[in-house]
Amino acid sequence: MPGNRPLPEKTMLIACGALANETLAVIERNGWDFMDVTCLPASYHNYPDKIPEAMRTKIRAAREDGYGNVVALFADCGTGGALDVVLREEGVDRIPGAHCYEFYSGSHVFDQIAEEEIGTFYLTDFLARHFDRLIIEGLGIDRHPQLLDMYFQHYKRLVYLAQVDDPELDAAAEAAAKKLNVEYKRVFTGLGPYQQFIAQYASDEPSNP
Repeated sequence: MPGNRPLPEKTMLIACGALANETLAVIERNGWDFMDVTCLPASYHNYPDKIPEAMRTKIRAAREDGYGNVVALFADCGTGGALDVVLREEGVDRIPGAHCYEFYSGSHVFDQIAEEEIGTFYLTDFLARHFDRLIIEGLGIDRHPQLLDMYFQHYKRLVYLAQVDDPELDAAAEAAAKKLNVEYKRVFTGLGPYQQFIAQYASDEPSNP
């Protein structure tokens, strides 16, 4: 029909498993049914050397499946720039930032938080929900309590960057701060900056970030 815009290209979002719920929420909220999501395991944060080539495999599989746009919803995540090398070679954009804390809050807000207290430990909704499994058990603190001081002796504050308003997650984040014996602060971020990045690919001609 006259005046109709072309449909956006079929888009594959390759996300960290820790971002799966938030990514699906953004897509569903906006009705972007031309977007699909696949994830790398969140556990790869403990093994960042696995991320770059795992990302390459996902990118190539998506293109073989006919996706015109492939987007990485990943920060550097401890790869020391190796992820960006793969993404340049494959011609894929990623969300800007060194970690998910920055792209949830936006760089300006994150910089302010970091400047307030350099010794800050951060939680997202995912990390608040899985704190004991990923931190206490994952670092062996449950088996060797003396490790708590070794790992966290330089931290003075825990900041919970909340994507949703959920009293249970708030309580879990505050309990985490008590376990680490640090001050607690909650900052509501929502999904604004994260959603804005994804929205670029909801256009028939997405702009580069």
